[in-house]
Amino acid sequence: MAVSSTLSGAKWERLLVNSSSPSASSFRAYSLSQQQMKAFSKPYRGKEGLAQRIGGVRCEVAQSDAINEGERIDPSKASALSALEQLKTSAADRYTKERSSIVVIGLSIHTAPVEMREKLAIPEAEWPRAIGELCGLNHIEEAAVLSTCNRMEIYVVALSQHRGVKEVTEWMSKTSGIPVSEICEHRFLLYNKDATQHIFEVSAGLDSLVLGEGQILAQVKQVVKVGQGVVGFGRNVSGLFKHAITVGKRVRTETNIAAGAVSVSSAAVELALMKLPEPSHATARMLVIGAGKMGKLVIKHLVAKGCTKMVVVNRSEEKVAAIREEMKGVEIIYRPLTDMFACSAEADVVFTSTASETPLFLKEHVKDLPPVSSEVGGSRLFIDISVPRNVGSCVSDVEGTRLYNVDDLKEVVAANKEDRLRKAMEAQAIIAEESKQFEAWRDSLETVPTIKKLRAYAERIRAAELEKCLSKMGEDIPKKTRKAVDDLSRGIVNKLLHGPMQHLRCDGSDSRTLSETLENMHALNRMFGLETDISLLEQKIRAKVEQSQK
Repeated sequence: MAVSSTLSGAKWERLLVNSSSPSASSFRAYSLSQQQMKAFSKPYRGKEGLAQRIGGVRCEVAQSDAINEGERIDPSKASALSALEQLKTSAADRYTKERSSIVVIGLSIHTAPVEMREKLAIPEAEWPRAIGELCGLNHIEEAAVLSTCNRMEIYVVALSQHRGVKEVTEWMSKTSGIPVSEICEHRFLLYNKDATQHIFEVSAGLDSLVLGEGQILAQVKQVVKVGQGVVGFGRNVSGLFKHAITVGKRVRTETNIAAGAVSVSSAAVELALMKLPEPSHATARMLVIGAGKMGKLVIKHLVAKGCTKMVVVNRSEEKVAAIREEMKGVEIIYRPLTDMFACSAEADVVFTSTASETPLFLKEHVKDLPPVSSEVGGSRLFIDISVPRNVGSCVSDVEGTRLYNVDDLKEVVAANKEDRLRKAMEAQAIIAEESKQFEAWRDSLETVPTIKKLRAYAERIRAAELEKCLSKMGEDIPKKTRKAVDDLSRGIVNKLLHGPMQHLRCDGSDSRTLSETLENMHALNRMFGLETDISLLEQKIRAKVEQSQK
């Protein structure tokens, strides 16, 4: 997508505001002439055109220097002039050389260990703050965060792919404490169509550890819910995630990908049963710590596997009581968090799924627990499906204890690889179709400013000519006649605009390519003088600078 004039205007404002505080009298040093501003706002025409534009800017600078060679420059305006030179060069390079891109910078269960993912994880309550900080970076216009137990992915609209990725990676390093080099070793980068396909696959459950699991779709929906009203969760990113929700629903409706699919919670239960001797499945003492969404699913799957008694430790009893009411006939015993270690001493299998950001169990908490019966294998199992982890890795050093986390669930799903591949192929056809529709929608945004300007231009002419006509007709014109003349003028304008508007369409409904549509857009911009309103832009910059001085 080509960079719109509004985006570049915003960045111009930011550059001016972030430079050394100018006085009101020195604002003229920031104001660009009509000719100079047009050098930045001309449409992209390839490398040759870019070189000509940048060259043109340099010529203007050189001419300006030659004209003012003999003039003295007020030292108080030196910083303002320096900022102007920086604006000319950086704006031309930053906003006309590259097109804005949708980029995903991510780490998932497929690329990074849980030890790294838990440091990068961002709690849902912190997503708006993270979006704000990301959009504060120089080359990032929009952002969204998808942080789950299996993935930490940041979606951005970047004015420069290289610089945007660099800034986001450095931000991730700063917030997590992980060196940039280590993040680069485990991250994956996807751009534009590949990024679109990825989030669609994620929402459809194709990128999940367990194919078709439904929890990820709920998490994608939560990104949209949390992002509503957050500055920075803009039209492109919002549209991307909303379309991803549509894809996730459609894949699950039109394919059997969800048939027999399991979630992380059910895979955890399967793993526990794989590690226990089969005769002990009905008698093993089960403890679930945490009664949130994940914990509730663990309980449901334990019940589905024939477990009729378990202990649930939670901060409050309310959620546990609701689960108990839902699952009648099953003995669910509630214990407060203060009884967690005592309950662990009486359990053969401990499932942990809380939102705690620090470990609940460390080596010193486990080493003195009594041994378990040989009937259940002689080892106490800790199945930790939380990110950040609830059980420290040091616990695995304790004799008679075996520890598993979300990364170990791969063992459960490996057996169904062929079936997973077949179902994935069915879903990919839908994803390819939806990806094309989304790209067409995003391409169509390119012409929106021109469409609005052209309509406004035509409306100004229509209103002015209508007023002239009505004034000549006298003051005692019947309302019916006035309305008829008004309707006539609107009809003429609409019919005249119909052809140009049709040639600005690029929504996938016809064979017109994006390049053809952009050529039409640039032609209309030139013919009707629809380039960025420089005076209005200068007014915005002036207001921004004055605001920063208050």
